[in-house]
Amino acid sequence: MKKSLLLTLATAATAVVFIAAKPAVPTAMPTPAETEKAAPSVYDFTVKSIDGKDVKLSQYKGKKLLIVNTASKCGYTPQYKELEELSKQYAGKVTVLGFPSNSFNQELASNSEVASFCEKNYGVTFPLFETVSVKGDDAAPLYKYLSDKTKNGAVSDAPNWNFCKYLVDEKGHVVKFYPSKVKPLSPELLADITK
Repeated sequence: MKKSLLLTLATAATAVVFIAAKPAVPTAMPTPAETEKAAPSVYDFTVKSIDGKDVKLSQYKGKKLLIVNTASKCGYTPQYKELEELSKQYAGKVTVLGFPSNSFNQELASNSEVASFCEKNYGVTFPLFETVSVKGDDAAPLYKYLSDKTKNGAVSDAPNWNFCKYLVDEKGHVVKFYPSKVKPLSPELLADITK
């Protein structure tokens, strides 16, 4: 009798444990909208304006961006004029963002000198930011993102000279890279901006 009582108690205890155990609930896969929301974009970055103030790139949501690494002492420096024209003529289509860089040893010594040079020589009114590195291990976080296809999903081109350009769509995703030789008012670039 003791044996059957013990067997009955053991069976009952097993049943209680089995009933109390929670079944595994499968984790739901994220929807495409959730995945897109989680994907990093240019809007996730905060940069410094040429006068040292924090600028959240999220303020440009809903606008195409043309992000350009610039320099004041380069053969391509006259592109500032076309960038300014593009900025004015296509203001409803794209916002030009200029990032001075000394990565190729052709930029002035200070941000104030860069700002003065751009205003005086080219009448630049589009946003300019602090001088940053655009290549290598010391590249600014934004430029590491722009040049890494595993992060931006579109291009793996890093600037190989001054005045390289990245076109970013209205959702903050990198669309295309343009080398220095592609002028701001070139038919190729204008076609992409006006799509």
